[in-house]
Amino acid sequence: MPRVSQESTTAFAYQAVYRYLVELIEAAPARSEQKLPSLRQLARRLGVSVSTTKYAYALLEDEGRVEARPKFGYFIKVLPGAVLPTGASSLLDQVFANARQPGTLALSSDAPAMLLSLENPLWTVERELARQLPRSLAPQYLPFGDPELRAALAERYTQSADRYWQADDVYIGADLHSVLDLSLDALGLAGTVALVESPCSWAVLRQLAAAKVRVIELPLDANGCFDLAALNGLLQQESIRLAVLSSTVNIPQGGLMPAQDKQQICRWLAERDIWLFENDTYGELHFGPPPARYRDFADPSRLLVFSTFDKVIGAEAPYGYVLCREQAPALQRLFLERGFRLSPLRQKAIAKLFTSRRLDVHLKALRSRLWERMNQLKALLDAHDLWHVQVPHGGASFWLQAKRPVDMRQVFEHLLAQRIVIAPGELFSQQGAWQQHLRLSFTLDWSKDIAQAVQQLAQAMRQSP
Repeated sequence: MPRVSQESTTAFAYQAVYRYLVELIEAAPARSEQKLPSLRQLARRLGVSVSTTKYAYALLEDEGRVEARPKFGYFIKVLPGAVLPTGASSLLDQVFANARQPGTLALSSDAPAMLLSLENPLWTVERELARQLPRSLAPQYLPFGDPELRAALAERYTQSADRYWQADDVYIGADLHSVLDLSLDALGLAGTVALVESPCSWAVLRQLAAAKVRVIELPLDANGCFDLAALNGLLQQESIRLAVLSSTVNIPQGGLMPAQDKQQICRWLAERDIWLFENDTYGELHFGPPPARYRDFADPSRLLVFSTFDKVIGAEAPYGYVLCREQAPALQRLFLERGFRLSPLRQKAIAKLFTSRRLDVHLKALRSRLWERMNQLKALLDAHDLWHVQVPHGGASFWLQAKRPVDMRQVFEHLLAQRIVIAPGELFSQQGAWQQHLRLSFTLDWSKDIAQAVQQLAQAMRQSP
């Protein structure tokens, strides 16, 4: 009988079952409501107890990945409404469905920790904590997140006596989707108007669409700057309630907004009582000295910072979190209602990575690895005179612009037939902008022939009408 691993008889068996189910879900056809194994089928298949499979399914159900149907079992859940417009959504489905197929080279990857993860240290710390803290004594219900992790995040984000955070200002959920969904609801921003930088993270666009937020996109120039006059005009003409902006490096473009521009933008937002949602998912992954962040200048009473752990630590730390000093009763109520059941030991282990400064050491090494791979990929791109290559100030990808008109969808389909996946630029706009662009990651499996893949990309672009 197959078994999950040698951990099947330990307190960590549910984690192995959880990982198995996640892989099963990710291998399913995109937007599929495929039925999953029953509790007993899965227990027999993996050699674990039914209670272990039940707990793993409960975690996935809390995360919104599966749904239980009485008398029918568990099914992969498709989130209604949380999509881009029809054309872009279909393309996004194709990107994700094909990127996870065996033997496919995903040049569309968005996983910096793929180059250097903290997963092994995370597991080691978790095992040590399990020995020190018997599972029977570990709290099982922490609706806002583990207190140690909330305190560690508050300390990390605190800048001064004027710009500080307390543990009670931090909320931890299953993933980025969950915490943004609850935050928009708690702050009364669903159904309002939001300003976003463009190109913009598809995950942010999808979440705003799910909350029925009307999005106004303001394009960034090649250096990562707004036309401030155009921005001021939009703020005067439109009833904008929310601005979603990258904390440091603009993702996926890779530019860096000057500190004086951020200060002016924050001043305008404060004057109009507009909420600022600062996207800090790539905030630590800058190549130069630490740049200014919007939160350095923002009105604290209209500021929410959101991020995840997985970009830096790896897939074993999928949780999302927000920091917000206002509307605590509404946030607490919605997090209580949502009732996330996240592993207390995993959260404590993440907290230890912060408080021991292990994360800081790792970040320095990860930034160095990203810089090295960025230059390696740039050398391959420079061999072809087909695209404008703007060196990013951080992050994990290039934002390439074709030098001549290209049908990027056709390029995508051509490469897909060769088992190569790219991320066309139109994915990063609700209005269909950036059709002559693509995001090309340098967080790749470099054991593969990346030079040949770039050559195939160049050939596909040459052949495009």
